[in-house]
Amino acid sequence: MNRSHRDEIRMISEGMASMSYYIVMAFVAAHFVALFNWSNLGVIMAINGAAGLAQLEMPPPVLVAAIVVLAASINLVIGSASAKWGMLAPVLVPMLMLLGISPEMTTAAFRMGDSVTNPITPLLVYFPLVLVFCQRWIPGFGMGSLIAAMLPYSVGFFVIGLLMTAGWVFLDLPVGPGATVGYVLPGTP
Repeated sequence: MNRSHRDEIRMISEGMASMSYYIVMAFVAAHFVALFNWSNLGVIMAINGAAGLAQLEMPPPVLVAAIVVLAASINLVIGSASAKWGMLAPVLVPMLMLLGISPEMTTAAFRMGDSVTNPITPLLVYFPLVLVFCQRWIPGFGMGSLIAAMLPYSVGFFVIGLLMTAGWVFLDLPVGPGATVGYVLPGTP
C-alpha cells in the first residue's frame, strides 16, 4: 500500500478531532481558574467564611468533623479527589488557617471524608470494575445491589472516620513529622 504525506496529515487530523471536546473543556476550566485567581474570590470567600464560622464559635473538633461531612457529601457528585481538592482547597485551607487549624489537618479531614463514600458512589473510577467482578459470580447483580451491599460499610467507615478525626483534633495529636493540628498566624502572640 502506497501512502503519501497527505495520509499522515489526514490521520493526525482525525486523531485531533477526537480531542476537541477535551481541549474545549480544558480551555474553559483554565479560564475559570485564571478568573478565580484574578478576582481574589477564593481569598474573599475564605475571610468571610472564617468570620462567619468564628461567630458560631464551633470547637475545633466539630469544625474538622464538618469538613469530613462536606467532603463525603461532595464525593457523591464529584468522583475525582484531585478535582474536589482543587475546588475546595483555595477556600478551605486559608479559611481554617484563620480559625487556627493547620493545612495538614484540613487535608487529613478532607481525605477522610473523601474516602468513606467511595464504595457507594457510581462516579468512582473503579465502580464499574467492581460491578463487573460481582456480575461474574452473581448474574443480574446491578448497580443498586452493589450500592446496597456497600452502604453499611460506607456508613460504618463514615462514623468511625468522623469520630477518629474529631478525636484526633480533641487530643491534639501530631498530624505528621513537624505538623500539628493547630496553626498560629504569623505575627500573632
